[in-house]
Amino acid sequence: MKKVYFITGSQDLYGEEVLKQVANDSREICKYLDEKIDGVEISYCATVRDDASCVEACLKASNDKDCIAVITWMHTFSPAKMWTKGLQLLTKPLLHLHTQANEKLPYDTIDMDFMNLNQTAHGGREYGFMCTRLGIKREVIVGYYRHTETIEKIKKFIDVARAIDLSKNLNVAMFGSNMREVSVTDGDRVESRIKYGWNVNYYGIGDLVDLVNKVTESEVDAKMDEYRKEYIMNTDNIDAVREQAKYEIALDKFLSDGKFNAFTDTFQDLHGLKQLPGLAVQRMMAKRIGFGAEGDYKTAALGAILAEMAKGRDGSTGFMEDYTYDFTKGEEVVLGSHMLEVSPDFASTQPKIEVHPLGIGGKSDPARLVFDGVAGDGVAVCMIDLGNRFRIICAKIELVKQPEPMPKLPVARIMWKLKPDHATGAAAWIYAGGAHHAVVSTALTVDDIRMFAKLTDTELVVIDENTDIAKFQTELEMLDLVSRLK
Repeated sequence: MKKVYFITGSQDLYGEEVLKQVANDSREICKYLDEKIDGVEISYCATVRDDASCVEACLKASNDKDCIAVITWMHTFSPAKMWTKGLQLLTKPLLHLHTQANEKLPYDTIDMDFMNLNQTAHGGREYGFMCTRLGIKREVIVGYYRHTETIEKIKKFIDVARAIDLSKNLNVAMFGSNMREVSVTDGDRVESRIKYGWNVNYYGIGDLVDLVNKVTESEVDAKMDEYRKEYIMNTDNIDAVREQAKYEIALDKFLSDGKFNAFTDTFQDLHGLKQLPGLAVQRMMAKRIGFGAEGDYKTAALGAILAEMAKGRDGSTGFMEDYTYDFTKGEEVVLGSHMLEVSPDFASTQPKIEVHPLGIGGKSDPARLVFDGVAGDGVAVCMIDLGNRFRIICAKIELVKQPEPMPKLPVARIMWKLKPDHATGAAAWIYAGGAHHAVVSTALTVDDIRMFAKLTDTELVVIDENTDIAKFQTELEMLDLVSRLK
């Protein structure tokens, strides 16, 4: 099980009795958090009381492959110069929990001994200064540790930390390269490795074709049984569906054997395949495997990371493309889809398996899942490579039910409204350099994306109900200026 280290700050000035109480209080808080937070172990660490113990605790956290984050709490005053070396050595996401062992002040009995013991308000500011002086990217949560809202904030931090842990060990397979002549989906794979830990490598489509050709009929029969249980078989072209079953089985084996978390393909490189993978890719995304079309490795990686962040939450998360608009005045809406690859995680009704021609790629008619999308508040998130830095663009959106049937559009689709309005939202996305590919999620919020960007030191721009296009352009100009000065 993954662990989150809980490290408490104090010092020797107050004597052993105080340090015993600090340790007891720390164990109590750690135990309570461990009981309330599922999926990780909140692991108690001995109190940091000097330079050596701080270095020891931070090195232990950094070197423990099961540790995904560190929570620090200043129980008493903890002189922060002693935290300097340790914080410089720490490589895990950091949460400063600004809390107390006591919820209420004991007004009738409070004395200087109580004040010296319970100095979060004092020690937290000293510690906070050193983090700021060192440029440490961290999350600060203020509140009594037993309050529900405090627990929920800690859980969200841990969700992001878990996603960052995945990011640092992320493997992405590119079947083929980037789509020819396309710019925004391309990027610096070496810099992605340096900054985020992503290991992105090219594989010939023939590597997948070899596995497809080894799939047995009995394996396909078993996969077809799965399809009939989960979906409506709305086609007589069963051979086309069986072909996609082969692709899914082969993809599953390739990605599992190589420990890949995400992959890309491109319709310009399908040599040896009869169809563009459609149903097969949709099924892989439903397993929280990141996907990017046309060689878009950044969206594939981001999809895997955000799916991990959203794990256990209500809502849908997956690859999406802005396709076309309804420009009816006052009713503007985006139709999002792709040629085939939309995750069934977004289905509002039971998906149908259908086979239709695809006017691109020059292959036979592919099988795909067709459905209407869910409704609800969400975010659209993309990452772009600006040459000297990466930028994350996060837009608040509202997913809506399609206003009318689309009987001649045989793909899965979702529809959404932009904030603060269609013209401003679309213009802001374009001014920011936003891609046509994104990861859409109804499980995550802007705050989740903001925390991820902060803890990975990634530039972030947000488009929401408060966006003013003139101020937004000024913000972008300032970000460009700052990047040139670094």
